[in-house]
Amino acid sequence: MLKGVSMRRLITVSALAASALLLAGCAQAPTPTATTDAKAPDYCARMVTNSGGLEDRSFNQSSWEGLQEAATKYSIDTDAIVSTSETDLAPNVSQAVATGCQFVLTVGFELADATLAEATANPDVHFAIVDEVVDAPNVKPIVFDTAQASFLAGYLAAGVTKTDKVATFGGGNQPPVTLFMDGFVDGVAMYNDKHKAAVQVLGWNKDAQDGSFTGDFEDVNKGKALAQSFIDQGADIILPVAGQVGQGAAAAAIETPGVSIIWVDNDGYVTLPEQFQSVVLTSVLKNTSDAVVETIGSDLDGTFDNTAFVGTLKNGGVEIADFHDLAALVTPELSDELDQIRAAIIAGIIKVDGPSSPQ
Repeated sequence: MLKGVSMRRLITVSALAASALLLAGCAQAPTPTATTDAKAPDYCARMVTNSGGLEDRSFNQSSWEGLQEAATKYSIDTDAIVSTSETDLAPNVSQAVATGCQFVLTVGFELADATLAEATANPDVHFAIVDEVVDAPNVKPIVFDTAQASFLAGYLAAGVTKTDKVATFGGGNQPPVTLFMDGFVDGVAMYNDKHKAAVQVLGWNKDAQDGSFTGDFEDVNKGKALAQSFIDQGADIILPVAGQVGQGAAAAAIETPGVSIIWVDNDGYVTLPEQFQSVVLTSVLKNTSDAVVETIGSDLDGTFDNTAFVGTLKNGGVEIADFHDLAALVTPELSDELDQIRAAIIAGIIKVDGPSSPQ
């Protein structure tokens, strides 16, 4: 059993009443209905991306897919405002509010301060933010305990590696990034304990909360160079947690026989260019789309609140993807072990925890 200390940075606003500032707890997983008669032609929603852009093959893209699904399901007007640099962030949130829309979705920790500022200034507008906790009565955090699914990915990687070396890196040393890396390291550690193995993880030290980062989420060449350095050290499975920068890891892997990657946020086998399908072992999934749809649905039916949605293995908010073309690398015994570990995490027998775990 792996245990750690859970901490989460909360952004607060002292000017608001304390009773309204506290998050009520973790919402259950969204359970979208197959059909709906709800129509709100006068309702509109706007989304603001972080600097990774709309088609980042990561959480901006999956959040936008959720907003598009909501547009179809509820017959509402939706649009996205794309940020291309940090200087765009605050102005873009202001622009979203200026549209007069009832709902604004922001994506990523970079937008936390701007979201808080606009939410405070516009208490009648409802906001949601993906991958960050902003504590205000009109902001709903949508966060994911990705360490749980990354734990499975780490155990998988340790069971598949031929070199006894795997690796991970991030775009930046921030909680939504390092949470993946913590779970990955813990999963490898459990495999080592269970099988008396000695698989090493390059790129992240959970105890020190320090490791390898590219410094951004956009420069694919940085991702390729860092991944290549791990390959040169013997790593044959790499988990990049860096948005589109992770595509550089896929590019390095495809040039080196026997090397594969584990994608994050959505199924990289589907979202990455087809040429990289052969090196995607699995992906650590966040069910962002359904959470966005359900949040907008609650706003439309008058049940919106600031209770955080926390995606877990238990409620289907996180999971690992199929093994696709590399399924032959996963033995039936290893697959069975993963099923057992998943069940144990859901039951609370195995505790996956760390400094960045959502509350």
